[in-house]
Amino acid sequence: MYSPHVESDAPPAPPPFARMAADPLRWRLLRELARSDRRVRELVLLAGQPQSLVSYHLGQLRASGLVGARRSSFDGRDTYYHLDLERCAESLTAAGAALHPGLRLQPAPQAARGAAREVLFLCTGNSARSQAAEALTEVRSGGRVRAFSAGSHPRPLHPNVLRVMASRGVDLAGRSSKELSVFTSRRFDYVITLCDRVREVCPEFPGHPGYLHWSIPDPAAGDGSDEDTYPAFERMAAELETRIGFWLAGLGAAPAQAPIQEA
Repeated sequence: MYSPHVESDAPPAPPPFARMAADPLRWRLLRELARSDRRVRELVLLAGQPQSLVSYHLGQLRASGLVGARRSSFDGRDTYYHLDLERCAESLTAAGAALHPGLRLQPAPQAARGAAREVLFLCTGNSARSQAAEALTEVRSGGRVRAFSAGSHPRPLHPNVLRVMASRGVDLAGRSSKELSVFTSRRFDYVITLCDRVREVCPEFPGHPGYLHWSIPDPAAGDGSDEDTYPAFERMAAELETRIGFWLAGLGAAPAQAPIQEA
């Protein structure tokens, strides 16, 4: 009778992503942070769990590198948590390969072309972050998304944002800063705040758009010359490129999420 050969080696431990995501609360936190950057008190409300438990699991996710944190530019006592999308993609790919060498992530299928989605990007000055996000979205979506941008306290475009976007093949020449009030009566599919300060004053828009928050540092906030601050603009553009790329890939895969109501 045939007796199959059985290896006696101990099986390898599950990959780190599998261990992290296996816990239901950590999976819930990952899902929420995939949609929008959040503060602890918001995650507590969304998960319906005690703050001590949420904070513990956030610590686990931060230690794994899947989640990052930044102090709020509006209130330094607050911290915004965000999902490291590139790290998650790498970890998912590694987990699939650990299970079977033929398992690899495939790009999300492009949504069927229909009416163009419309998104409004907001920051304080409309001088760098939201301008870059508007232009990147227009270019990278290939016309599937119509993008707009504005600021609560508009300032002229920073020379470095023109330079850093030109290095990515995106021309911002001729664009100007716009006041948030210009758009408050317009309907959008999504409103994305890129600045912690503007999130606090963001009005409600008609039509119940999906509200997302990406806590991205102001690249012009530091001291020094334009040359000194240029690396901060490069980091801003790289982060926007990553976030917008993943966001566009997910369009059509999930409904817009309404803002949560804090107590």
